[in-house]
Amino acid sequence: MDTPALRRVPAEASIWSPPLPEAAGFEHLIVETPGLRSHVATIGEGEPVVLLHGFPQHWWQWRHVASRLAAHGYRAICPDLRGSGWTVAEDPRIDPETRLADLRSLLAALGIERPHVVAHDMGGITAAQLAYQHPELVRSWVQLSVPPFFMRISPRVLPGFRHLPSLIWHRRGRSLEGIFSSDYVAHPLRPDVIQAHLAPLARPEVDAAVRRLVRGMVVPVSVQLARGAFARRRLRPPTLSVFGRQDHPWDEPLLRRLCGDTAVVADRFEFAFVDDAAHFITDDAPEAVADLALDWFERAG
Repeated sequence: MDTPALRRVPAEASIWSPPLPEAAGFEHLIVETPGLRSHVATIGEGEPVVLLHGFPQHWWQWRHVASRLAAHGYRAICPDLRGSGWTVAEDPRIDPETRLADLRSLLAALGIERPHVVAHDMGGITAAQLAYQHPELVRSWVQLSVPPFFMRISPRVLPGFRHLPSLIWHRRGRSLEGIFSSDYVAHPLRPDVIQAHLAPLARPEVDAAVRRLVRGMVVPVSVQLARGAFARRRLRPPTLSVFGRQDHPWDEPLLRRLCGDTAVVADRFEFAFVDDAAHFITDDAPEAVADLALDWFERAG
């Protein structure tokens, strides 16, 4: 039975503006927590897996991955994080601690105690906050297309941040279609797929959140990473770091060299690399991502 904090809403309901992209088998929830009305898409039954989308995406990023996890007996929970998708926040400010508090409140409202976590791109910041600050809440972690937070910084990785200046100074109404260029995907995305990813930007509050997300989350965490803040802490949850082999400049030899002996900073940490995939790895190779996650849950969870 629904509680006052949780409502199930059909995907076709007029409450969704713009309309939700199509994805078979998903149930859609509105979860009310202090200051936030979160849209959450779920599919499957069983052990919970929380999937945290990247930028500029939302729950629909996981449509193929989550369906595959559900087919193998997991319950996939895909929230729209603050500033994204169909989630509505009373306070427009966004920072790592805000999104962490949102996530913890959401897990409590859904009765989820210790899920597996899969995160892509900017969702990895929220996953890292949870894993480092509350390791008891994370059964295992799969991070996608995100450099390990304990990694040493080198000038060779600076091209990996080449997209940030335009986002820091993003103007409302400016198209973000270029972010899905051949620099970031191994296989060109159809126009309708790009439009589905970008649809929530039609909401003024989501478009305005672009600068807040980059300035309030990415820049401060990048400074922490550069200063070695995470390297002085220990990563407790078993963590798998996954990259597409066409995600430049994050090539395997460089990542392994900059991370060194991961046993010094993490209880259990491994790399995996996916052929024929780039930064938007869940679009390029969703089956490979799902299979790596399923294997990691089995081995490390």
